Amino acid sequence: MPGQNDYFNVPLSRVAIGNTGEFSHPGAIKAAVAEFISTFIFVFAGSGAGIAYNSITGNSPTSPSGLVVAAIAHAFALFVAVSIAANISGGHVNPAVTFGLFVGGNITLFRGILYIIAQLLGSAAASGVLLFTTGLPVPTFGVSGVSVWAALVFEIVMTFGLVYTVYATAVDPKKGEIGIIAPIAIGFIVGANILAGGAFTGASMNPAVSFGPALVSFSWTNHWIYWAGPLVGGGLAGVIYEIFFISHTHEPLSEF
Repeated sequence: MPGQNDYFNVPLSRVAIGNTGEFSHPGAIKAAVAEFISTFIFVFAGSGAGIAYNSITGNSPTSPSGLVVAAIAHAFALFVAVSIAANISGGHVNPAVTFGLFVGGNITLFRGILYIIAQLLGSAAASGVLLFTTGLPVPTFGVSGVSVWAALVFEIVMTFGLVYTVYATAVDPKKGEIGIIAPIAIGFIVGANILAGGAFTGASMNPAVSFGPALVSFSWTNHWIYWAGPLVGGGLAGVIYEIFFISHTHEPLSEF
Protein backbone atom coordinates (compact mmCIF):
# COMPACT_ATOMS: atom_id res chain seq x y z
CA MET A 1 0.00 0.00 0.00
CA PRO A 2 1.40 3.40 -0.92
CA GLY A 3 1.89 5.79 1.99
CA GLN A 4 0.42 9.24 2.27
CA ASN A 5 3.72 10.82 1.20
CA ASP A 6 3.52 8.94 -2.11
CA TYR A 7 0.63 11.20 -3.03
CA PHE A 8 1.38 14.47 -1.21
CA ASN A 9 4.53 16.34 -0.29
CA VAL A 10 5.17 17.16 3.36
CA PRO A 11 4.45 20.88 3.91
CA LEU A 12 7.59 23.05 4.09
CA SER A 13 9.80 19.96 3.82
CA ARG A 14 11.93 21.52 1.08
CA VAL A 15 12.50 24.90 2.74
CA ALA A 16 16.20 25.79 2.58
CA ILE A 17 18.04 28.48 4.53
CA GLY A 18 21.23 28.69 2.47
CA ASN A 19 24.15 30.67 3.82
CA THR A 20 25.47 34.22 4.03
CA GLY A 21 27.92 33.47 1.22
CA GLU A 22 25.02 33.93 -1.17
CA PHE A 23 25.09 37.67 -0.55
CA SER A 24 28.47 37.86 -2.27
CA HIS A 25 28.10 35.01 -4.76
CA PRO A 26 28.46 36.36 -8.33
CA GLY A 27 25.43 34.45 -9.58
CA ALA A 28 23.24 35.70 -6.75
CA ILE A 29 24.41 39.29 -7.21
CA LYS A 30 23.73 39.09 -10.95
CA ALA A 31 20.25 37.76 -10.22
CA ALA A 32 19.60 40.55 -7.71
CA VAL A 33 20.61 43.17 -10.27
CA ALA A 34 18.17 41.58 -12.73
CA GLU A 35 15.41 41.79 -10.09
CA PHE A 36 16.25 45.46 -9.46
CA ILE A 37 16.07 46.33 -13.16
CA SER A 38 12.88 44.36 -13.81
CA THR A 39 11.11 45.83 -10.78
CA PHE A 40 12.27 49.31 -11.81
CA ILE A 41 10.81 48.82 -15.30
CA PHE A 42 7.56 47.40 -13.93
CA VAL A 43 6.95 50.16 -11.37
CA PHE A 44 8.07 52.92 -13.72
CA ALA A 45 5.62 51.80 -16.41
CA GLY A 46 2.74 50.91 -14.08
CA SER A 47 2.91 53.94 -11.79
CA GLY A 48 3.94 56.14 -14.69
CA ALA A 49 0.76 55.23 -16.54
CA GLY A 50 -1.22 56.26 -13.46
CA ILE A 51 0.57 59.60 -13.27
CA ALA A 52 0.01 60.23 -16.98
CA TYR A 53 -3.68 59.37 -16.70
CA ASN A 54 -4.12 61.68 -13.71
CA SER A 55 -2.33 64.46 -15.57
CA ILE A 56 -4.46 64.11 -18.67
CA THR A 57 -7.75 63.91 -16.76
CA GLY A 58 -6.91 66.57 -14.19
CA ASN A 59 -6.84 64.11 -11.29
CA SER A 60 -10.43 63.11 -11.89
CA PRO A 61 -12.04 60.57 -9.50
CA THR A 62 -11.51 56.88 -10.11
CA SER A 63 -13.30 55.86 -13.29
CA PRO A 64 -13.76 52.68 -15.34
CA SER A 65 -11.36 53.98 -17.97
CA GLY A 66 -8.72 54.63 -15.32
CA LEU A 67 -9.08 51.10 -14.02
CA VAL A 68 -8.65 49.69 -17.52
CA VAL A 69 -5.56 51.84 -18.08
CA ALA A 70 -4.04 50.55 -14.83
CA ALA A 71 -4.84 46.93 -15.70
CA ILE A 72 -3.38 47.12 -19.20
CA ALA A 73 -0.26 49.04 -18.15
CA HIS A 74 0.57 46.66 -15.31
CA ALA A 75 -0.22 43.53 -17.35
CA PHE A 76 2.01 44.61 -20.25
CA ALA A 77 4.80 45.88 -18.00
CA LEU A 78 4.84 42.72 -15.87
CA PHE A 79 4.89 40.53 -18.96
CA VAL A 80 8.04 42.33 -20.08
CA ALA A 81 9.61 42.53 -16.59
CA VAL A 82 9.22 38.78 -15.99
CA SER A 83 10.43 37.91 -19.50
CA ILE A 84 13.67 39.89 -19.33
CA ALA A 85 14.69 38.46 -15.95
CA ALA A 86 13.39 34.90 -16.34
CA ASN A 87 16.68 33.41 -17.52
CA ILE A 88 18.75 35.29 -14.94
CA SER A 89 16.82 35.39 -11.67
CA GLY A 90 13.57 33.62 -12.50
CA GLY A 91 11.76 36.95 -12.93
CA HIS A 92 10.11 37.21 -9.52
CA VAL A 93 9.65 41.03 -9.54
CA ASN A 94 7.64 40.66 -6.34
CA PRO A 95 8.50 39.82 -2.70
CA ALA A 96 5.29 37.79 -2.47
CA VAL A 97 6.41 35.61 -5.37
CA THR A 98 9.85 35.22 -3.78
CA PHE A 99 8.26 34.26 -0.46
CA GLY A 100 5.89 31.82 -2.15
CA LEU A 101 8.83 30.15 -3.87
CA PHE A 102 10.77 30.06 -0.60
CA VAL A 103 8.06 28.16 1.29
CA GLY A 104 7.93 25.71 -1.60
CA GLY A 105 11.67 25.13 -1.41
CA ASN A 106 12.48 26.76 -4.74
CA ILE A 107 14.78 29.48 -3.40
CA THR A 108 16.87 29.72 -0.25
CA LEU A 109 16.09 32.19 2.52
CA PHE A 110 19.30 34.19 2.03
CA ARG A 111 18.90 34.44 -1.73
CA GLY A 112 15.26 35.38 -1.21
CA ILE A 113 16.25 38.21 1.14
CA LEU A 114 18.70 39.47 -1.51
CA TYR A 115 15.94 39.41 -4.13
CA ILE A 116 13.49 41.27 -1.90
CA ILE A 117 16.02 43.99 -1.10
CA ALA A 118 16.68 44.43 -4.83
CA GLN A 119 12.94 44.56 -5.58
CA LEU A 120 12.31 47.22 -2.93
CA LEU A 121 15.23 49.30 -4.16
CA GLY A 122 14.03 48.98 -7.76
CA SER A 123 10.57 50.20 -6.81
CA ALA A 124 11.93 53.07 -4.74
CA ALA A 125 14.26 54.13 -7.55
CA ALA A 126 11.48 54.05 -10.15
CA SER A 127 9.15 56.04 -7.90
CA GLY A 128 11.88 58.58 -7.24
CA VAL A 129 12.61 59.02 -10.93
CA LEU A 130 8.90 59.48 -11.67
CA LEU A 131 8.60 62.10 -8.95
CA PHE A 132 11.70 63.92 -10.20
CA THR A 133 10.83 63.86 -13.90
CA THR A 134 7.12 64.67 -13.67
CA GLY A 135 7.00 66.74 -10.51
CA LEU A 136 3.65 65.07 -9.87
CA PRO A 137 2.60 62.82 -6.96
CA VAL A 138 3.26 59.12 -7.43
CA PRO A 139 -0.06 57.30 -6.84
CA THR A 140 -0.11 55.28 -3.62
CA PHE A 141 -2.30 52.34 -2.70
CA GLY A 142 -5.26 52.81 -0.40
CA VAL A 143 -8.49 51.20 0.77
CA SER A 144 -11.74 52.49 -0.71
CA GLY A 145 -15.33 51.32 -0.23
CA VAL A 146 -14.46 48.28 1.89
CA SER A 147 -13.22 47.65 5.41
CA VAL A 148 -9.55 47.18 6.21
CA TRP A 149 -10.13 43.47 6.81
CA ALA A 150 -12.00 43.06 3.55
CA ALA A 151 -9.10 44.79 1.80
CA LEU A 152 -6.72 42.35 3.45
CA VAL A 153 -8.74 39.40 2.16
CA PHE A 154 -8.81 40.98 -1.31
CA GLU A 155 -5.01 41.18 -1.33
CA ILE A 156 -4.64 37.63 -0.01
CA VAL A 157 -6.93 36.15 -2.66
CA MET A 158 -5.52 38.16 -5.56
CA THR A 159 -1.95 37.33 -4.64
CA PHE A 160 -2.84 33.68 -4.17
CA GLY A 161 -4.07 33.64 -7.77
CA LEU A 162 -0.90 35.35 -8.96
CA VAL A 163 1.57 33.05 -7.18
CA TYR A 164 -0.48 29.95 -8.04
CA THR A 165 -0.19 31.01 -11.69
CA VAL A 166 3.58 31.40 -11.26
CA TYR A 167 3.81 27.87 -9.88
CA ALA A 168 1.61 26.33 -12.55
CA THR A 169 3.24 27.99 -15.54
CA ALA A 170 6.84 28.63 -14.48
CA VAL A 171 7.83 26.43 -11.52
CA ASP A 172 6.10 23.07 -11.91
CA PRO A 173 8.54 20.65 -13.60
CA LYS A 174 5.58 19.12 -15.45
CA LYS A 175 4.63 22.44 -17.07
CA GLY A 176 5.96 21.38 -20.47
CA GLU A 177 5.33 23.82 -23.29
CA ILE A 178 2.97 25.90 -21.12
CA GLY A 179 6.12 27.42 -19.64
CA ILE A 180 6.57 29.39 -22.86
CA ILE A 181 3.56 31.54 -22.03
CA ALA A 182 4.39 31.92 -18.32
CA PRO A 183 5.26 35.65 -18.50
CA ILE A 184 2.10 36.56 -20.39
CA ALA A 185 -0.06 34.37 -18.11
CA ILE A 186 1.44 36.10 -15.08
CA GLY A 187 0.82 39.50 -16.64
CA PHE A 188 -2.76 38.56 -17.52
CA ILE A 189 -3.69 37.44 -14.00
CA VAL A 190 -2.34 40.69 -12.59
CA GLY A 191 -4.33 42.71 -15.12
CA ALA A 192 -7.49 40.71 -14.40
CA ASN A 193 -7.05 41.11 -10.65
CA ILE A 194 -6.65 44.88 -11.04
CA LEU A 195 -10.00 44.94 -12.82
CA ALA A 196 -11.48 42.93 -9.93
CA GLY A 197 -9.88 44.65 -6.95
CA GLY A 198 -8.41 47.89 -8.17
CA ALA A 199 -11.40 49.96 -7.12
CA PHE A 200 -11.20 48.63 -3.55
CA THR A 201 -7.51 48.22 -2.65
CA GLY A 202 -5.63 49.35 -5.74
CA ALA A 203 -4.85 45.64 -6.30
CA SER A 204 -1.19 45.72 -5.34
CA MET A 205 -0.42 41.98 -4.94
CA ASN A 206 3.17 43.13 -4.55
CA PRO A 207 4.78 44.72 -1.47
CA ALA A 208 7.51 46.30 -3.60
CA VAL A 209 5.00 48.01 -5.87
CA SER A 210 3.33 49.52 -2.79
CA PHE A 211 6.60 50.37 -1.04
CA GLY A 212 8.21 52.67 -3.60
CA PRO A 213 5.28 55.09 -4.02
CA ALA A 214 4.63 55.09 -0.26
CA LEU A 215 8.28 55.92 0.40
CA VAL A 216 8.55 58.90 -1.95
CA SER A 217 5.11 60.18 -0.92
CA PHE A 218 5.61 59.53 2.83
CA SER A 219 2.16 57.98 2.87
CA TRP A 220 1.93 54.85 5.02
CA THR A 221 -1.81 54.65 5.77
CA ASN A 222 -2.84 50.98 5.92
CA HIS A 223 0.48 50.10 4.29
CA TRP A 224 0.68 46.91 6.36
CA ILE A 225 -2.16 45.46 4.28
CA TYR A 226 0.06 45.52 1.21
CA TRP A 227 2.66 43.41 2.98
CA ALA A 228 0.51 41.06 5.04
CA GLY A 229 -2.00 40.27 2.30
CA PRO A 230 0.46 39.44 -0.49
CA LEU A 231 2.81 37.49 1.77
CA VAL A 232 -0.02 35.39 3.21
CA GLY A 233 -1.56 34.81 -0.23
CA GLY A 234 1.78 34.01 -1.84
CA GLY A 235 2.78 31.71 1.00
CA LEU A 236 -0.51 29.82 0.84
CA ALA A 237 -0.19 29.35 -2.91
CA GLY A 238 3.34 28.02 -2.51
CA VAL A 239 2.41 25.58 0.24
CA ILE A 240 -0.75 24.31 -1.47
CA TYR A 241 0.87 23.84 -4.87
CA GLU A 242 3.88 22.15 -3.29
CA ILE A 243 1.73 19.76 -1.23
CA PHE A 244 -0.73 18.67 -3.90
CA PHE A 245 0.80 19.16 -7.33
CA ILE A 246 4.61 19.26 -7.37
CA SER A 247 6.19 15.97 -8.46
CA HIS A 248 8.51 14.06 -6.11
CA THR A 249 11.06 13.98 -8.92
CA HIS A 250 12.12 17.59 -8.26
CA GLU A 251 15.84 18.16 -8.65
CA PRO A 252 17.47 19.04 -5.31
CA LEU A 253 17.95 22.74 -4.55
CA SER A 254 21.45 23.91 -5.49
CA GLU A 255 23.73 25.49 -2.92
CA PHE A 256 23.28 28.93 -4.45
